[in-house]
Amino acid sequence: MRILLSLSVAVLTGLLMTRVAKPLKLPSVTAYLVAGVLIGPYCLGLLGIQGLGFPTMADVESLSLISDVALGFIAFSIGSEFRVSELKKTGKQALVVGVLQALTATFLVDIALIAVCLLTNGKLSVAQAITLGAIATATAPAATLMVVRQYKAKGPLVDLLLPIVALDDAVGLVVFAVSFGVAKALNTNSFDIISIVVDPLVEIVCSLVLGALGGWVLTQLEKLFNSNTNRLNMTIALVFMVSALAMCEFHVGPVTVGFSSLLTCMMLGTIFCNLCPLSEEIMAKADRWTSPLFAAFFVISGAQLDLGVFADGSIVLIGIVYIVMRSLGKYLGAHYSAKLMRCEPQICKYLGITLLPQAGVALGMCVTARSLGEQGELIQNITLFAILIYELVGPLLTKMALQAAGEIVPMDDAVKNRRKINLEKAAVTKK
Repeated sequence: MRILLSLSVAVLTGLLMTRVAKPLKLPSVTAYLVAGVLIGPYCLGLLGIQGLGFPTMADVESLSLISDVALGFIAFSIGSEFRVSELKKTGKQALVVGVLQALTATFLVDIALIAVCLLTNGKLSVAQAITLGAIATATAPAATLMVVRQYKAKGPLVDLLLPIVALDDAVGLVVFAVSFGVAKALNTNSFDIISIVVDPLVEIVCSLVLGALGGWVLTQLEKLFNSNTNRLNMTIALVFMVSALAMCEFHVGPVTVGFSSLLTCMMLGTIFCNLCPLSEEIMAKADRWTSPLFAAFFVISGAQLDLGVFADGSIVLIGIVYIVMRSLGKYLGAHYSAKLMRCEPQICKYLGITLLPQAGVALGMCVTARSLGEQGELIQNITLFAILIYELVGPLLTKMALQAAGEIVPMDDAVKNRRKINLEKAAVTKK
C-alpha cells in the first residue's frame, strides 16, 4: 500500500507542479524535479507524513524499480533514433562530435580539479579529481528526450543531438572505467589491466549483443500478431525482460561480465526500428503509454537530490569548479568538433548547451566510486551537488537552445498548422 500511495502522490504532485511552471514557461521536466524536491526528505518529508511526501531516502529508494524501468524505456526510445537512413546523413558527425565533446569535458575538469588539489593542500586528491573528470562525460538522456518530446522539436540540431546523447553512455563507460582504474591504482599503488580495460570493453560488447538479440526476437514475435494492442503489449514485455536481464552480473575467472541497462535498451530499440516495418507506429503508441512512467521517474529523481550537500562550503566550491569546467568543456567540445565536421551554424552554436543535463548515468558512476571509501563519499557529494544544479537548470537551457535554433515551433503556430492539415484532410475526404 505504501509504495502505491507514494507512487500516486509522486505523479499527482508532478502534474500539479506543471501547472505552476506553465506561466513561467518552464519545461515539464523541471516541474517534475522541483515537485520531487518538495515532497522529498528535505522538505515536506521532514513532517514524517507518509501520504504527503517521502520521509526518508529509504522511502524514495523503495521506488527504484520504477526508475530502472523508466530508464529502460527512455533508452529504447533513443535507440529508435539510430535508423540506418538517418545514420547515413548524421552518423559520422554524431560519432566524432559525441566522442570529442565528452573527452573535452573530461580534460578540462581534470585540469581544473588537479589545480584545486595543489591549491587546497589535500582537500581533494588526484584520484578524486580524475574520477570526477570521468563522471563529467555523462549527459542525461532522459531530460533531453523529454524536452524534445514536450515541445515537438524537429530539425538538424535534434537529429544530431539524440544520437550524441546516446553515444555519451558508451564513451562515459569507457572513460570512467579507465579513470577509476587509475584512481584505484593511485590509492593502492597497483595497476589492474583487467578492471581498467577488459571489464568495460566486455560490458559494452555484452550490452550490445544482448540488446541486438532482444531486438531481433521482438521483431520476430511482432509478426505473430495482427492487433496493434498486442504488438504494443509484446514491445512493453520485451523492454521489461531486457531491462531485467541487463541487471545481471557474473564473473568468468578474473573478468566481471556485466551489462549497461541504457546501452542494452538502446540497442534493442535500434535493431527493432531497423528491422520491423511497423516500428514507427508501435513506438508512437509506446510513447503514450510511458508518459506517466516518465513523470514518476523525474519526480523520484528530484526526491533523490540531497540538499544536505549545501552544508559543506568546500563541496560547494569544488562543485562550482566542476560545473563551470564541465559546462565549458561540453560547449567548446561540441562547438569546435561540430565546426570540424562542417555542421550547420545553429548546430555549432547551440549543441553544447543541450548537452548540459546530467543525472542517471552519473549517479551510477557515483555508486561505483564509493568503493574508494571516504574519498568516494566526497566524489558522490560533489556529483550530487552538480546534478542538483544541472537537472533544475539544464532542461530550461535545452529548451532555450532549441528555440534559438528555430527547432521548437511556437504553440500558436503549431496549433494553426495542425488545423490547416486537418482542414486539408477533410477537404480531400469530401471530394
